[in-house]
Amino acid sequence: MLINRRTFLYATGVLTVAPKVSVAQLKDTYYEVLLRHTRWAETQYDAAAGRYRRTDFGFAVVLGNAVLLTRGSYDASLAGVEKDVLRDHTLATIRHFAASNVLAGGTEWGKTLFWDTTFQSYFVLAARLLWPDLDAATRANVEAIARGQAEYTTSLGTGNDPRSGSWTPNGLLGGHRGDTKLEEMGVYAQALAPGLAWHGDGPGWREAFCRWSRNEAGLPAADLANASTVDGLPISANTASNLHDTFIVENHGSFGPHYQEELWRTSGRNAVHFLLAGRPLPEVLTRQPNGELLWRTILATMSDAGEPLMPMVNDREHLYGRDVIPLAFRSTVLRDPMAARAEAALASRLLAYQAHPPVHRLAKFSGEAKYEPEARAELAISYLLHELRPPAKPVSEQEFFTRAAITIDHGADPGLLTHQSAAAWAGTVTKPGFTKLAWQPAHDDWLFKISGATPMLLPPAAVTGRTTVAYQQVRDGFDATAGLLRFADGFAGTATLPTGTIVCALPRPGRVGVHNLAMAGMPGLSGSRTYTGAAGRVTVPAREGFRVDDLTFPATTARHVRMTGVTPHPTYGYSLFEFEVGPGTVTASSFDPGYEPAKAADGDPATRWAVARAERGRADSWIAVDLGTATTVDRVRLRWETAAAGAYRIETSADGATWTTVATYPRPDLGTAGWLDVDGRAGFVARSAEPITVQGDTITVPAGIVEGYVRADLRAVAAEPAPQCPAGVRASTADGFLSLFNLSGADVTGTVRLRGTRLYRGTQVTTRDGTEYALSLPAATARVEAPWFTARGIPPGITAVVHDAQRVTFRGGPAMFVLVHRDGRSLPVVLGRAGRTVSMPGVRPFPIDDLALGCVTFPNSVLPPGMSDPAAAVDGEQHTAWTPGRDGRMVVDLGAVHAIGDVSLQWTHGTLPPHTVTYSVDGKTYGSATTSRYVAVSTGWRPGHASLRAVVVRR
Repeated sequence: MLINRRTFLYATGVLTVAPKVSVAQLKDTYYEVLLRHTRWAETQYDAAAGRYRRTDFGFAVVLGNAVLLTRGSYDASLAGVEKDVLRDHTLATIRHFAASNVLAGGTEWGKTLFWDTTFQSYFVLAARLLWPDLDAATRANVEAIARGQAEYTTSLGTGNDPRSGSWTPNGLLGGHRGDTKLEEMGVYAQALAPGLAWHGDGPGWREAFCRWSRNEAGLPAADLANASTVDGLPISANTASNLHDTFIVENHGSFGPHYQEELWRTSGRNAVHFLLAGRPLPEVLTRQPNGELLWRTILATMSDAGEPLMPMVNDREHLYGRDVIPLAFRSTVLRDPMAARAEAALASRLLAYQAHPPVHRLAKFSGEAKYEPEARAELAISYLLHELRPPAKPVSEQEFFTRAAITIDHGADPGLLTHQSAAAWAGTVTKPGFTKLAWQPAHDDWLFKISGATPMLLPPAAVTGRTTVAYQQVRDGFDATAGLLRFADGFAGTATLPTGTIVCALPRPGRVGVHNLAMAGMPGLSGSRTYTGAAGRVTVPAREGFRVDDLTFPATTARHVRMTGVTPHPTYGYSLFEFEVGPGTVTASSFDPGYEPAKAADGDPATRWAVARAERGRADSWIAVDLGTATTVDRVRLRWETAAAGAYRIETSADGATWTTVATYPRPDLGTAGWLDVDGRAGFVARSAEPITVQGDTITVPAGIVEGYVRADLRAVAAEPAPQCPAGVRASTADGFLSLFNLSGADVTGTVRLRGTRLYRGTQVTTRDGTEYALSLPAATARVEAPWFTARGIPPGITAVVHDAQRVTFRGGPAMFVLVHRDGRSLPVVLGRAGRTVSMPGVRPFPIDDLALGCVTFPNSVLPPGMSDPAAAVDGEQHTAWTPGRDGRMVVDLGAVHAIGDVSLQWTHGTLPPHTVTYSVDGKTYGSATTSRYVAVSTGWRPGHASLRAVVVRR
C-alpha cells in the first residue's frame, strides 16, 4: 500500500507533534538536528576528490561534523553515515582546505573578508575541536589562517578590502544606503576574533576588534550621551551612524529589522572562539553599546516561533536553522530571559521544519545555497554556547509578549509603523516596493504571507504621503497605531488596536496570501486551510510540489488557444512545464534563452517555458498554441514551475487575432458576504455589500472598511451596524475603539452616527439608540479613540464632552444614569438643567500632556558606574526614579523635533543636586533652544542627593 509522506512521518513517530523544548533540552535538540542534517551534509562530499565541495562553501559542514564527533552520543542511523567514515571525510577536508587557503600559501579560498572570513571562522573552530586528530602541517596551516587573517584585517585600517568588491563598512562612519553597516563592521570584527582568541594580541588586533565591535550599533546621539567606557575606551568616541536616526538598521533595501540580529550573530561566532580557547571575552561582547535598543526593535517584531520578522525577498524567510545563533548568544552569554524563551520556541519547531521537503535541510526557504552550510555551522555554535555557558531561565510565552508589547514609528524612510501586542503583531509598511498592512494574528508567522514584496490588504502601489500616530499606554492609556497613506490615485487608512485587531480603510479590494503547507508536527500546517463564512464552509488542500491547474469550460471550436497572464509571480513572472491542449505550434510573448515556448508542449516533464527576465514584471505575458486547424476544445492543463500565475485567462481564437475568454483562474472556492473565518485562527469582517472571496490560497476583501480579528464571534461582529460617516470619512468601532480615517485631501467636519452608549474623547450627543459624535479630522489623517466611558441608562439628547480618561462634562438634563469607566469603575450621575463636570476617582487623565513619556533615553545598554537606567524618569511611574551617579547626565529622545514650552523635573525627597537642562536638534550639540528633539539633564550628583523621578516636557 502506498502512503504519502505526512502519513509515513506520523506512522513512524518521527513527527507526531512539535514538542515543547525546554532550555535544558536545547543541546540535545541541536545535536539531533545536526545528526539528521548530516544526511544533507554528505551530499556535499565529492568521493572522487575525497573531500567536501568548495561550491557555496559546502566544506563548512565540517563544524557540525566536529561537534558530532567530539560530543554527545553519535547515532549513525540518524546521520546516515558511520562515525568513522564521517571522521575520515571531515579530517580529509580540513587537511585539504587548510592547505589551500590563501593565508596558508594556497590559492583556492580565504583572506577575502566577504564572505570567506565567515566560513574561515567556522573552519578554524572545527579544526580546533578536532585538534588532537590533525597532523602537524595541518595545525600549522590552521594557525596561519587565524593569525594571517587578523594581520591582514588590521592592515586595512578602516579601509575597504580590495578583494571584496563593492562590500564596504564605509569606514567607521556607516550611514550608506542599500545595506547595513552593522553587518559589514561585524564581518571586520569576526575576521579578527579567531586570531585574538587562539593566538593572543598581535599588533593592533584587539584595538581593531573592539573598535569595529563598538561601532556596529553606533548612533551618534546615543553614543555622545554615554560617558561609559568599554574595553577601556569611551563609547562617546564612536563615530558610526545608522542610515536612520532610530534603532532600526538598513536591511538590504527591505523594510524589517531582521538584520540587526547580525550584532548577536557575529558576537556568537566570535564568543565561541574565546570560550573554547579559555580566554576572557572582550568586554564589548557582553557590554554592547545600544544593543538593547536594537533588541527592543527585534522584540517589537517577534513571532510565536521566536523568529524576528524576515521580510526580504519572497523566497527568503523562515530560515529557522540560521536564526538560532543570535538567540543562543543572548540567552547564554548575555543571560537574557526573553531571548531564552524565544530560543526555546524556535528550537521546538526545528525537527518538524527539518522533516519538511527538502528533508533534512535547515535553510530550505532560502534564496542562497551558502545558507545551508552556514545554518549547520551556526547550529553547531549554538550547541557549543550552551555547553560553555548556562542559559538564562526563560520567561513564559504570556510574559514574553506582555513585556514585548510596544508601538514604534520608525519614520517615513524606514517605512515601518509597528505594533506588538499580547495578541498579535501588525505593521503598516510604506517602504517603496513593500507596501502592505502586515499582520500576524496570535504571532503566527505561518498563517499569512507578509515577506518581501508580497502584498497584504493595502494597494501595492507606491505611497506618496504618510501621516501616522503611535499611541502608547504610558502616555495615551492604550497601545495602538493609526496611519493614513496617500497614493497617486487615492488614500488608504490603517489602525492597529491593543486587542490585536486591525482595521483597514481600503480604496479598492485588498489581497491576503495564506500559507498552506503540509508540515507535519508544525502547529497550523496540517495540509489544508478551512474557511467559514455566512455562505458556508470550504477546505482548501495544500499543494505539494508544483501547481497543476486542470480547467474545463463549455466546448468551443477554435484553432488557437492561449494563456494570458493577469497576476504574475511577484519575483519570477510566469513559467510552465506543460501547457496541454493538443499538438501544435507554440509561441509566446517572450522567453528566456533555454526556456523556449515549445518546451511547454514537448512532452518532457523536466523542460519548461519561462518569460524573458526583462518581462518578469509584465502582467499580460502569454503563451499560445496554434492547433493548425479548427478543433473542439473543452479543457486545458497547465503544470506550473515556481513562477506560477496568481491569476490568468484562457482564451480561444479562430484567427489568432480576435480572442474570447473561455475560463479564468483562480475560480472562487468561496464567496461570502460580511465575514470570513480563516482556519479558526483569525478572521475578517468587511463592512461592504461586496463579498469576501477565497481563491486557492488567496483571500480578496472588498473596498471599504475591513477589520481583522484574532479570535472573535465574527457572525455577531458582522451583524453590528457600521458607523455612518460624512463623505470622505470611514470609521470602525472594532473592539469598542473608534478608528477614524479621512480619505480625502481636505479637512472634514461633521457628525459620525454610532450605536451604543460608548463615550469617546470629544463631543457627542446621545440619541435613542446611540450617539452623534462631532467629528473634526484634518486632511489625510487617521486617529484612534479609546472607549473611556459608557453611560448606562442615559436618555437621548444629552451632550457629553469627554475631556480625557478622567473627566466628562454633561449638559441637557435633567437625567440620572451611571457612568462606567473602561476599567470597570462606576459613578452615579445626577444631571440637572445646568451642566455638570464629573471626575472618575482613581484613574489617570489620559492622554497625558508630556512629550517625554515612554521615550527612548540615553545612556542605554551600557551605564556608567553608579547610574541607574534613565528610562525610570520617563516611565510614568511614581515609585521609580533615575539615580544619576557621580556627575550623571541623561538625554531624552523625543523622537522628532518639537516646540518646547516647558520642562519640569520632579525629584525624590532629599537634597537636590546641582543640575541644568539643555537642548539639541541633532543629539550632538546642546544649548538653549525653543525647539528640540533631545532634552538633556546634567547633574553634579553625589551620594545622598535626590534621584530624578520624572522629566516632564510640554509643548
